[in-house]
Amino acid sequence: MKSNIKLITALAVVSTSLYATNGDHLIGIGAKSLGMAGTGIAISHGAESALSNPALITAVKGNEISFGGTMFMPDVQTNTGSGFEQSDADFSVIPAVSLAMKGTDNFYWGVGMWGTAGMGVDYRGTGANSDMVTNLQLMQFGLPLAYTDNGFSIGITPILQYGSLDMSYNIGGAPSKTKGVAQDLAFGYTVGTAYTASDVTLGLVYKSPIKMTYDGQISVATGQFGLGALGFTDVLEQPSEMGAGIAYEMGRSVIALDYKRINWASAAGYKDFGWKDQDVFAIGYQHSQDAWAIRAGYNYAKSPIVNNANGTINMLNLLGFPATVESHYAVGGSYSFTKKTSVDVAYVYAPEASDTLGNTSTKHSQSALSMQVTFDF
Repeated sequence: MKSNIKLITALAVVSTSLYATNGDHLIGIGAKSLGMAGTGIAISHGAESALSNPALITAVKGNEISFGGTMFMPDVQTNTGSGFEQSDADFSVIPAVSLAMKGTDNFYWGVGMWGTAGMGVDYRGTGANSDMVTNLQLMQFGLPLAYTDNGFSIGITPILQYGSLDMSYNIGGAPSKTKGVAQDLAFGYTVGTAYTASDVTLGLVYKSPIKMTYDGQISVATGQFGLGALGFTDVLEQPSEMGAGIAYEMGRSVIALDYKRINWASAAGYKDFGWKDQDVFAIGYQHSQDAWAIRAGYNYAKSPIVNNANGTINMLNLLGFPATVESHYAVGGSYSFTKKTSVDVAYVYAPEASDTLGNTSTKHSQSALSMQVTFDF
């Protein structure tokens, strides 16, 4: 048991730095989904589907397990008055492990752990940008359960979420009073349905909010930056999501369309920083032939960070949590070495988004490379 806890902790720790895409959420989980720009509400990616729509794990033929990870390479520069400075938080590794099994002809179950969200910057030693360092990381552990009959499927994934937040800075020679990394555990769930008729699949999904508390972080930092009167707390709630999707099969090809709404404006913590809800649109394409498959897609969501009447909130949003990229272009592919073993890869690029709110300006772009190995047994 102790060795398992150490392994889980190690995997959670490596999923650091900034990997914000739709807000601070990854656009997708797993190389198959990422290769199609995060689509997965109406198209099954096998064991990967535990979080995107658990009803779709019913597409596995027997037992399936995938191991993989994403290398994220963000490029963030911020100017708070003395010119643009480059953040050193420019590389992170995000793990994903998914298992799905067929219990009976109608019942499927699985287990997995995934790095799902996070963001961060590192301006230590620059002499500017308040030497700001931030690091939010989220890891989810889930147990997907699904039932299918006559083309209709329903599934739920109960979730245990691990989160950590660390903030440090220097304000005019006064060091931060935050006290190292704050951590929390909380429960949530994802529930989804899908219906397939002929070549068309429709999917619906709902993700519950998950409220996290990071003691001594947000309340202390906002107080030192002069926002104490606004009553910020240490609660940072990952918001609820609602989504719908449609997938259409055309022989060996599939095209998938997803829409989801991320409710930042009603999530504790994010709403205090003025984040707005996001409408996320994604389109993905896949073509399979013999032992290989190719994928491509596009994902768009307007930045949830908007101009605030309080200039300090604008500064903290763009300096410490610049979740501002909007467009994402994706390509990917798979190759099956045997009937039971395949390798999936995906590359996602988010072109530079430039934002200026008050006296703070940020430039932010991303690239990401994902790889995983899938075994059928």
